[in-house]
Formats: sequence, C-alpha cells, structure tokens
Amino acid sequence: MLSYLAAWNRWLGKRMFFVTLIALIIGFNFSLPNFLLSQNVTLFCFIYLTFITSLDIHFKDLLRIIKHPVLPIGMLILIHAVMPIIAGGIGFLFYPQDFYTRLGFLISSVIPIGLTSIVWTGIAGGDVVLALVVVMLDTLLSPLILPGFFSLVLGQSLALDYSQMVLELIEMVALPSLAGMALNDITKGKVDNFSHSIGGLTAKIGVFFIILINAANIAPNIVWGISILKLLLVILLLMLCGYLVGYLASFALRNRTRATVLTMIFNVGMRNINFGFVLAITYFPIAVAIPVTLASVFNQPLASIFAWFSVRNAPEDANVRIEKVVMKDQ
Repeated sequence: MLSYLAAWNRWLGKRMFFVTLIALIIGFNFSLPNFLLSQNVTLFCFIYLTFITSLDIHFKDLLRIIKHPVLPIGMLILIHAVMPIIAGGIGFLFYPQDFYTRLGFLISSVIPIGLTSIVWTGIAGGDVVLALVVVMLDTLLSPLILPGFFSLVLGQSLALDYSQMVLELIEMVALPSLAGMALNDITKGKVDNFSHSIGGLTAKIGVFFIILINAANIAPNIVWGISILKLLLVILLLMLCGYLVGYLASFALRNRTRATVLTMIFNVGMRNINFGFVLAITYFPIAVAIPVTLASVFNQPLASIFAWFSVRNAPEDANVRIEKVVMKDQ
C-alpha cells in the first residue's frame, strides 16, 4: 500500500505546477465556504507541512548548519540589502512619479522569507535544514532589520509589533520542526516510509489548500485593467529577480551543491506576503499595500514552476534508487 502512495507522491511532486494552477483558478473564480477561509485552516496546513518536511531531518543536521552560519548570514544579506536595491531600481524605472508604489516594491523585497519556502525546498530536493535555519534566523532578526530599513528609507522608524510574527514562527515552524526531528531520531529514521508516501502526498494536498485560500482572499482586491496588468508584470519581474539573485549568488560558494543552490533560490525568492500586507495596510496608505498584496499572485506559482523544473531535471541519485527499492519490497 505504501509503495502505491509513494508512487503517487512522486507523480504529484513532478506536477506541482499544475496543482498550483488549479488552486489559483478555483480560488480566483469560485466562492469558498467560510470555514475553509478560516485562518485556522491555513495555520493547520502550515504546521502539518513543516512537520512532514522535518521527518527527514536529524538534530545533528540542524547543528551542522548552526555551527557554520556564514551561508545563512550571507543569504540574509542578499534578501535585506541586495534585493531592496534591485526593488528600488525597478520602482524608479517603471514608476518614477509614484512613491507609494515604489515603497510597496521595497516592502515586498525586505519582508521576511515565506514559511512555505521550506516546503518548496523539500519538494525540489534542496537542503531543508538550511532553509529551516535561514527562515527562523530571518524572522527572529526582523525586529532589528525592519526598523533599521524604515529609518534609512523614510527617515523614521516604525513602532512595529513583532510579537505575532514571532509567535507564528514558533507555532508554524519551530515546534512542528522539533517534533518531526525528534520523531525521526527516536525511530532511527523509520518514519521515512511515511514521509515519502502518505505524509508527502497529504502535504502536497496541504499546499493546494494554502494556495487556494490565498487566491480566494486576494481575488476581491484585483480589478483588471491596463494599469493592474502593468503592475502585475513589474511585480513578476521583481520576484523573478529574487530567484535569479539566489541562483547567481550560489556561484560564489566554495562547495556548490545542487541542494544548496535550490535552497538559495527559494529562500531568496520567496517572501512572507501575509506579514507584508499587514505591515503595509497598518502603517501606510492603501496604495502601498496593493503591490504587496498582488505579490501573492506569483509567490506560490513561481515556486511551483522552479520546483517542477528542478524535480524533472533531478539526477537519479543513489538515495532515490534505494527509496524505490525499499518501497517496492513492501
């Protein structure tokens, strides 16, 4: 039974772009029941996804990254220094007279990494442990990074309340990750069969629901027209730059592996759009929040495209062959 579920999991993993596309189409065009739009549904999906992804991680893997923090810190520099410069340049190029839209681009580029970057890193075959450490470090440092950013850009700091964001990090990332790693260590890796079969399959269904709910929530904010199409294209360009920066920066690594490259691509490219929207709508005019909100249109679909491409072009390494043999013998 597990072998069939593992086969379906691998089959669906190679087609996550279509899963994302279907979720977007349904979310944008159909009304969803209120219980499905509840924040609790999204919260549960995030917790479950992080837990399943962490079932392949050991605590020693986590210590390996923590002991060598140069790469995580370098990725944070890319996110919070390089990307805002690129966002500022793109903003001045396409919206030289629109300060609010340019500020929206800047906020989109400087907000913390999206939590789902961990999941997409796992789907694509990246270094999940590295992605996990970078996301946690980025969120914990945001109370220092963001006030400094706004002081530099606006000449004044904002009295931001980061407690909710930190609580979300603990609830959606830290606790389920620790639980998954603990279970993996206690069972001496025997949970692999679950995480690669029914666990992986249901986790991908969770990704579907996250994208579906996000699409349904932002659909009322989109009024189609020439101006919105231009804005969407510019946002697409900005977000593609994030993935490109992560990829190009990987060439500076001394030990450049496929897993590390994929992790840099997703971590530098994805953002916590929900936090960015709350930040923009709370402290700035609605015109600033619009570019941040519309970034949700591309946040998950772009990740699915890169994941789809990486999975289809993944080498048939020994670990994959061993997994297939194990599942086949069950």
